[in-house]
Order: sequence, then C-alpha cells, then structure tokens
Amino acid sequence: MRRILWLAALLLPLFMNAQGAAPAAKSAEWNGYRWLDFDVAGRPCLLIVPKTPAPGNPWIWRAENFGEAPQVDLALLARGWHVGYIDARDLYGAPQAISLMGQFYARVVTQAGLAKRVVLEGFGSGGLYAFNFAAAHPTRVAALYLDAPALDIRSWPGRNRDSTEWRDCLEAYHLTAETLSAFKGNPLDYVPLVAAAKVPIIVVAGDADRTVPFAENTAVLEKRYREQGGSIQVIVKPGADHQPPGLPDSTAVVDFLVQNAKP
Repeated sequence: MRRILWLAALLLPLFMNAQGAAPAAKSAEWNGYRWLDFDVAGRPCLLIVPKTPAPGNPWIWRAENFGEAPQVDLALLARGWHVGYIDARDLYGAPQAISLMGQFYARVVTQAGLAKRVVLEGFGSGGLYAFNFAAAHPTRVAALYLDAPALDIRSWPGRNRDSTEWRDCLEAYHLTAETLSAFKGNPLDYVPLVAAAKVPIIVVAGDADRTVPFAENTAVLEKRYREQGGSIQVIVKPGADHQPPGLPDSTAVVDFLVQNAKP
C-alpha cells in the first residue's frame, strides 16, 4: 500500500494541466517497467519508472532515438533510476529544442521530484541535443553519455547537402548557405563551456562510422575536451560503422555514470 501511495503522489502532477486539472493518465509497460505518457509544450514526453527508486531519484535522459540499444537504460532502471524523453525531433539541437528540453526538465524535476542533475544520453543526432543542453545548463548535468554522436551539423546532416535532414536542420537554426560559414552553435563550439563546468563525458563510437564520421566528431571532441582540462573517456569500436549502437556489455558505461551522477 505504501508503494502505491508513493507512486500516485509522484505521478499525478505529471498529468496536471495549466489549470490544475488532471486528465486521464496514460501509462503502459516498457521492458517490465511502467511507461508514463504526458505532454510538455505540445510535445510528447515519457518517463519510465523504476520498481524501487534509488535515493535522490537519479535519472538518465535520452535526447533522441528512444528505445534504440537500451542496454544502459535498462541497467540503470534496475538500479532504481528513472528514464526520461521529450520528442523534440527535427530540431537538431537548435535553440528551440533546448528551450523545449528546459521545459521538460523543469516539469519532471519540480513535479516528479527527480534529481536536479541529470545524465544526458545522446545517440547519433542526440549528440547535438545533449551537448547543447549541457552548454546551456551545465549545472543541471551530472554527466554526458554519447554514442556515435553528431557534434557538428556540417558533418551530419551536412555531409549530404541535398537531404531533407539538411534542409530541416538549416531551417531549425535559421541558417542559409550564406550565413553557415559564420555559424558558431555546434556542440564542438561549446567545448570550453562544458569543460569549465567539469561535466564528465563518456563516448562510445566506431572509428569506421560512415554516417557520423569519427574523425569529424568524436575525435575532435576528445582532443578539445582534454585540451580544456575536461574529463572524457572514449571507448572506440575498431572497424565499426554507425550501426549497431552501444556495446554488448554496458558495464563500463553504467559504472561510469553511476560514479559520476552525484547530487
């Protein structure tokens, strides 16, 4: 009974609208855990609830590609972490995306009581979101876990200048072919800000990635972050392409995040 009352107290505020009314809660199951659906600023959001929350309510926030290679998420859920996500797709980590993420963060921290410092998880395009959020709000980020991360829009999606993704990315950043050369809003431009905040980073990436080239993204991040005095660990998958993401054994990543997710 005590467990049921605690869960109700945690979940009800997530479904409250601006007028304080509580619409019907939407919930389902994901890998044996309760999946909660709600909206923030008209964007679909979710929160996966552990069976027994760890002290302090730690959480990991998947910036994009929720559910892909969920080994780390599942391992942390088993340790009592929550898993969060807001659908800000097609915004490529641009300022509008960071604003939406800020509203999601405020919602789950103030109403669901989650930890004020979160681990951000950037898979592929999620690297743009995760790193740019950390640059905008470094005191809210306990650590970054990046997997084959896009960290420069000129590298991805900009390698294919005829793609829909590239056109959408330019629109999200309000860029044109003429203004692109002066653009300084990539994660790699924000390395000094994040390093100064001492945000620890762990990266998993294949060195033969043809979609998000290692040399243009992870390698540049590692070099610049170390030069700025930041703490970064890179796990290289020799000869690996962009897919599949993750590691067969996620122990090293999980241990790194648990160790660094301090209040």
